[in-house]
Amino acid sequence: MATMPPVTRDDARRNLRVGLMALAGAAAMLGLGYASVPLYRLFCQVTGFGGTTMIASESKAAEAAAAATGQTISIRFDASTEAGMPWSFRPSQATDTVTIGERDIATFVARNDSDRPIAGTATFNVVPEQAGKYFNKIQCFCFTEQTLAPGQEVTMPVLYFVDPAMLRDPNMKGVEQITLSYTFHRTEAPLAAAATGTN
Repeated sequence: MATMPPVTRDDARRNLRVGLMALAGAAAMLGLGYASVPLYRLFCQVTGFGGTTMIASESKAAEAAAAATGQTISIRFDASTEAGMPWSFRPSQATDTVTIGERDIATFVARNDSDRPIAGTATFNVVPEQAGKYFNKIQCFCFTEQTLAPGQEVTMPVLYFVDPAMLRDPNMKGVEQITLSYTFHRTEAPLAAAATGTN
Protein backbone atom coordinates (compact mmCIF):
# COMPACT_ATOMS: atom_id res chain seq x y z
CA MET A 1 0.00 0.00 0.00
CA ALA A 2 1.40 3.41 -1.07
CA THR A 3 2.19 5.92 1.64
CA MET A 4 1.32 9.62 1.38
CA PRO A 5 4.26 12.00 1.12
CA PRO A 6 4.75 14.17 4.20
CA VAL A 7 3.09 17.60 4.12
CA THR A 8 5.71 20.33 3.94
CA ARG A 9 5.45 23.77 5.44
CA ASP A 10 4.96 25.27 1.92
CA ASP A 11 2.12 22.82 1.23
CA ALA A 12 0.45 23.78 4.52
CA ARG A 13 0.69 27.49 3.67
CA ARG A 14 -0.72 26.88 0.19
CA ASN A 15 -3.60 24.85 1.62
CA LEU A 16 -4.32 27.54 4.21
CA ARG A 17 -4.28 30.26 1.52
CA VAL A 18 -6.70 28.28 -0.71
CA GLY A 19 -8.98 27.63 2.27
CA LEU A 20 -9.02 31.31 3.24
CA MET A 21 -9.74 32.32 -0.37
CA ALA A 22 -12.65 29.85 -0.52
CA LEU A 23 -13.98 31.16 2.79
CA ALA A 24 -13.70 34.78 1.59
CA GLY A 25 -15.49 33.87 -1.65
CA ALA A 26 -18.31 32.19 0.27
CA ALA A 27 -18.64 35.22 2.59
CA ALA A 28 -18.73 37.57 -0.42
CA MET A 29 -21.47 35.51 -2.07
CA LEU A 30 -23.49 35.52 1.14
CA GLY A 31 -23.08 39.29 1.44
CA LEU A 32 -24.18 39.79 -2.17
CA GLY A 33 -27.22 37.62 -1.48
CA TYR A 34 -28.30 39.91 1.35
CA ALA A 35 -27.44 43.07 -0.61
CA SER A 36 -29.10 42.00 -3.86
CA VAL A 37 -32.62 43.14 -2.93
CA PRO A 38 -31.68 46.69 -1.82
CA LEU A 39 -29.23 47.00 -4.72
CA TYR A 40 -31.90 45.88 -7.19
CA ARG A 41 -34.39 48.34 -5.64
CA LEU A 42 -31.82 51.16 -5.96
CA PHE A 43 -31.10 50.18 -9.58
CA CYS A 44 -34.84 50.25 -10.39
CA GLN A 45 -35.30 53.64 -8.71
CA VAL A 46 -32.40 55.15 -10.67
CA THR A 47 -33.30 53.67 -14.05
CA GLY A 48 -37.07 53.17 -13.91
CA PHE A 49 -36.52 49.49 -14.69
CA GLY A 50 -39.50 47.21 -14.16
CA GLY A 51 -41.95 50.11 -14.02
CA THR A 52 -40.37 51.66 -10.92
CA THR A 53 -41.23 55.35 -10.74
CA MET A 54 -38.71 58.14 -10.23
CA ILE A 55 -38.44 60.44 -7.21
CA ALA A 56 -38.07 64.04 -8.39
CA SER A 57 -36.81 67.21 -6.78
CA GLU A 58 -38.59 70.56 -7.00
CA SER A 59 -35.96 71.77 -9.49
CA LYS A 60 -36.57 68.82 -11.82
CA ALA A 61 -40.32 69.46 -11.59
CA ALA A 62 -39.73 73.10 -12.56
CA GLU A 63 -37.59 72.02 -15.55
CA ALA A 64 -40.31 69.63 -16.70
CA ALA A 65 -42.97 72.33 -16.39
CA ALA A 66 -40.85 74.71 -18.49
CA ALA A 67 -40.57 72.02 -21.20
CA ALA A 68 -44.31 71.24 -21.24
CA THR A 69 -45.85 71.46 -24.73
CA GLY A 70 -49.50 71.16 -23.76
CA GLN A 71 -49.78 67.52 -24.81
CA THR A 72 -51.80 65.30 -22.50
CA ILE A 73 -51.81 61.67 -21.38
CA SER A 74 -54.30 59.56 -19.44
CA ILE A 75 -53.26 58.24 -16.03
CA ARG A 76 -55.15 55.28 -14.55
CA PHE A 77 -54.94 54.62 -10.81
CA ASP A 78 -55.00 51.16 -9.25
CA ALA A 79 -55.00 50.19 -5.56
CA SER A 80 -54.88 46.86 -3.74
CA THR A 81 -53.81 45.29 -0.46
CA GLU A 82 -51.86 42.11 0.19
CA ALA A 83 -53.81 39.06 1.38
CA GLY A 84 -54.70 39.40 5.06
CA MET A 85 -54.24 43.18 5.19
CA PRO A 86 -57.42 44.40 6.97
CA TRP A 87 -57.61 47.71 5.09
CA SER A 88 -59.88 49.09 2.38
CA PHE A 89 -57.76 50.96 -0.16
CA ARG A 90 -58.87 52.72 -3.33
CA PRO A 91 -58.07 55.67 -5.60
CA SER A 92 -60.34 58.72 -5.24
CA GLN A 93 -60.81 58.63 -9.01
CA ALA A 94 -60.08 55.89 -11.53
CA THR A 95 -58.45 58.01 -14.26
CA ASP A 96 -57.23 61.52 -14.91
CA THR A 97 -56.00 63.34 -18.01
CA VAL A 98 -52.85 65.32 -17.24
CA THR A 99 -50.63 67.70 -19.17
CA ILE A 100 -47.23 66.13 -19.76
CA GLY A 101 -44.62 68.07 -17.78
CA GLU A 102 -47.05 69.76 -15.41
CA ARG A 103 -47.56 68.76 -11.78
CA ASP A 104 -50.72 66.98 -10.87
CA ILE A 105 -52.10 65.45 -7.69
CA ALA A 106 -53.87 62.16 -7.15
CA THR A 107 -55.41 60.97 -3.91
CA PHE A 108 -56.00 57.51 -2.48
CA VAL A 109 -58.29 56.58 0.41
CA ALA A 110 -57.28 54.00 3.01
CA ARG A 111 -59.42 52.73 5.88
CA ASN A 112 -58.44 50.39 8.71
CA ASP A 113 -61.32 47.91 8.94
CA SER A 114 -59.87 46.10 11.96
CA ASP A 115 -60.29 46.72 15.69
CA ARG A 116 -56.62 47.53 16.34
CA PRO A 117 -53.94 49.88 14.94
CA ILE A 118 -52.39 48.55 11.73
CA ALA A 119 -49.25 49.87 10.03
CA GLY A 120 -48.56 49.46 6.34
CA THR A 121 -46.22 50.47 3.57
CA ALA A 122 -47.11 50.77 -0.10
CA THR A 123 -45.15 49.33 -2.99
CA PHE A 124 -45.71 50.85 -6.40
CA ASN A 125 -45.03 50.57 -10.11
CA VAL A 126 -46.29 51.83 -13.45
CA VAL A 127 -47.41 50.08 -16.63
CA PRO A 128 -46.17 50.03 -19.32
CA GLU A 129 -42.76 49.36 -17.77
CA GLN A 130 -40.91 51.73 -20.12
CA ALA A 131 -42.92 54.61 -18.65
CA GLY A 132 -41.30 54.14 -15.22
CA LYS A 133 -38.39 56.46 -15.91
CA TYR A 134 -40.76 59.24 -17.01
CA PHE A 135 -43.23 59.03 -14.12
CA ASN A 136 -41.85 61.29 -11.38
CA LYS A 137 -43.20 61.59 -7.84
CA ILE A 138 -42.42 64.72 -5.83
CA GLN A 139 -44.33 63.72 -2.69
CA CYS A 140 -46.03 60.43 -1.90
CA PHE A 141 -47.59 58.56 1.01
CA CYS A 142 -45.58 55.57 -0.21
CA PHE A 143 -42.32 57.19 0.96
CA THR A 144 -43.15 56.45 4.62
CA GLU A 145 -44.97 53.90 6.75
CA GLN A 146 -48.63 54.68 7.46
CA THR A 147 -50.35 53.67 10.70
CA LEU A 148 -54.14 53.82 11.00
CA ALA A 149 -56.17 53.54 14.20
CA PRO A 150 -59.15 51.13 14.28
CA GLY A 151 -61.80 52.42 11.87
CA GLN A 152 -59.65 55.40 10.83
CA GLU A 153 -59.95 56.56 7.22
CA VAL A 154 -57.42 58.88 5.60
CA THR A 155 -56.97 60.52 2.20
CA MET A 156 -53.39 60.29 1.02
CA PRO A 157 -51.97 62.46 -1.80
CA VAL A 158 -49.41 61.80 -4.50
CA LEU A 159 -47.84 64.83 -6.18
CA TYR A 160 -46.38 63.81 -9.55
CA PHE A 161 -45.60 64.75 -13.15
CA VAL A 162 -44.84 62.93 -16.39
CA ASP A 163 -41.48 63.96 -17.87
CA PRO A 164 -41.79 65.54 -21.36
CA ALA A 165 -38.70 63.52 -22.37
CA MET A 166 -41.14 60.64 -22.96
CA LEU A 167 -42.26 62.40 -26.14
CA ARG A 168 -38.79 61.86 -27.66
CA ASP A 169 -38.57 58.18 -26.71
CA PRO A 170 -39.51 55.82 -29.58
CA ASN A 171 -40.38 53.15 -26.99
CA MET A 172 -43.16 55.41 -25.71
CA LYS A 173 -44.67 56.01 -29.14
CA GLY A 174 -48.34 55.09 -29.11
CA VAL A 175 -48.60 54.99 -25.30
CA GLU A 176 -51.84 56.79 -24.49
CA GLN A 177 -52.29 55.72 -20.87
CA ILE A 178 -50.00 55.05 -17.91
CA THR A 179 -51.28 52.98 -14.97
CA LEU A 180 -49.98 53.86 -11.51
CA SER A 181 -50.47 50.93 -9.11
CA TYR A 182 -50.06 50.71 -5.35
CA THR A 183 -50.25 47.70 -3.05
CA PHE A 184 -50.30 48.14 0.72
CA HIS A 185 -48.41 45.55 2.79
CA ARG A 186 -48.78 45.11 6.51
CA THR A 187 -45.80 46.04 8.68
CA GLU A 188 -45.19 45.85 12.40
CA ALA A 189 -46.32 49.12 13.98
CA PRO A 190 -43.89 50.84 16.35
CA LEU A 191 -45.11 50.49 19.93
CA ALA A 192 -45.63 54.22 20.36
CA ALA A 193 -47.64 54.48 17.15
CA ALA A 194 -49.67 51.41 18.04
CA ALA A 195 -50.50 52.89 21.43
CA THR A 196 -51.65 56.24 20.04
CA GLY A 197 -52.97 55.10 16.66
CA THR A 198 -50.96 57.77 14.85
CA ASN A 199 -48.36 57.71 12.05
